[in-house]
Amino acid sequence: MSGHYPYGGGGGGQVPPPADRGSAALRTVLIGAAIAGVVTVVAGLLIVLNSPQEYGLASSNRETLKLQAQPDGKATGQPEQALFQAAPDVPPPLPQINPAPPMLPSTPKRIVIKRLGINAPIMSVGLRKDGTIEVPPSENPNLAGWYRNMSTPGEAGPAVILGHKDTRTRSAVFSRLPELKNGDTIEIQRQDKTTAVFTVGGIEQASKKTFPTQRVYGPQENAQLHLITCGGAYDRTIGHYDDNVIVYATMTSSYRS
Repeated sequence: MSGHYPYGGGGGGQVPPPADRGSAALRTVLIGAAIAGVVTVVAGLLIVLNSPQEYGLASSNRETLKLQAQPDGKATGQPEQALFQAAPDVPPPLPQINPAPPMLPSTPKRIVIKRLGINAPIMSVGLRKDGTIEVPPSENPNLAGWYRNMSTPGEAGPAVILGHKDTRTRSAVFSRLPELKNGDTIEIQRQDKTTAVFTVGGIEQASKKTFPTQRVYGPQENAQLHLITCGGAYDRTIGHYDDNVIVYATMTSSYRS
């Protein structure tokens, strides 16, 4: 068995395998290099920490994201518009633009709000025997009602149009009304073949117990449009919502249909 170095069997006098001197020297060199690298990193950190301003780490040089700049988590990433709030006798909010001259009276036929996907016919409504305003029949959820005892849309003064938020089975014509923003436009197609264009100036959610009657129905010099629907919590005991959502808009242009 000459030339072989057995190390697994029994018996005495067996010679172990020789040590690999080259491998041992290489390991010594690598360990030394690793230690030197760690020392260099630690020394560098100490230098930076002792002089933070020189390396842009001082607190005065750092910017933080303010809370009001955080997105709201919606698809648009834009902050939600605050609703108009005021005492019932305060005038309605108006857009910061020049109103268009009022037009002659003409019965409204359709309301179009492109941003909300609304394109609905308008019927005429009056007063019930109890003095409250009539509403369109719930059997036709895509139907709005113009209160005929006020101005027509485009005529000087406030024109009032009502619509349901929902019915027992589905959403209705004004279900998305609270999504409107200041500056959005509303078009009213009239019987005289003209279309009055209104610009939103404010949106309000008001309790039905303190409805802002003067703000909604009070006289106005320019052509105004006020849209009304239900809002707030639903009271199952009486079958009605607690609040109203009111959109205030001013006529800013018109065109021939």
